[in-house]
Amino acid sequence: MGYSKLYLGYAGFCYSRENYAIANGRNQDIIFNALWGLIEHPKEGYILFDTGYTGRFYSATNNYPNKIYNQITKVHISPEQEVKAQLVTNGISADSINHIFISHFHADHIGGLRDFPNAIFHASSIAVNQMQKISKSFAFTKGILKDLIPDDFMNRLSLIDKKLKVELPFLGIAYDLFADGSLKAVPLPGHAAGQMGLLLSTNRQSYFLIADACWLKESYVKGTLPSPIVRLFFDSWSDFKSSLKKVINFHKNEPQTIIIPTHCAETTDPLIRSKIDLDVL
Repeated sequence: MGYSKLYLGYAGFCYSRENYAIANGRNQDIIFNALWGLIEHPKEGYILFDTGYTGRFYSATNNYPNKIYNQITKVHISPEQEVKAQLVTNGISADSINHIFISHFHADHIGGLRDFPNAIFHASSIAVNQMQKISKSFAFTKGILKDLIPDDFMNRLSLIDKKLKVELPFLGIAYDLFADGSLKAVPLPGHAAGQMGLLLSTNRQSYFLIADACWLKESYVKGTLPSPIVRLFFDSWSDFKSSLKKVINFHKNEPQTIIIPTHCAETTDPLIRSKIDLDVL
């Protein structure tokens, strides 16, 4: 089996205060891009890592109580920035996406799920259970907008934690997505219930997509925590700290692997400009 290929892109953004993302940060807004990844697997074809925002965010938050989400999180997304539009512009049809890896169910990670009718959805059972059981009127308090979930979601779901379990150095339990060693899902709960990261290697580099296990590089390099105020929006502060310690330990012992937090422009901007490993975009 050959190596996978990887391309990263942005699908919209919102703003956050830097001193929320890291407690010692500046008291000014920074851009939180909605990162997505396109993986080309030698056997499974095209796989998306998350899907960023789409214009559906606006319709899903047009009325209360979801409108509160919109008022707190000022989202910017145009039609040409949506993942589907970016793929089509580069000759990749939405129908050709075979799998979508869902790190967690916050709106900036699942906004485009409805655009890919043939994709199998990969998510953790903990994340899915929360998404299913939480009421539509209360879901926004956990960053979830149920209108973004496809009607046939459960019929297309493949639970990550039902796949082949493996033990990884410095990361512990993980799940081999296709039982071929190419893509390994790593539990990183805390920011969101059942959040998963994804570890993969290309012929050039290894990458660890950690979603929102931290927001900025400083957190896994220096151990800097976010402001305590964000605890109000996290699923579990203690789990978040445990997951961050896991990422910190992995980075210390595997420094050759590029760690990619979803919202860290310092990390992702250079990778996106270079187009890293995937030649088709």
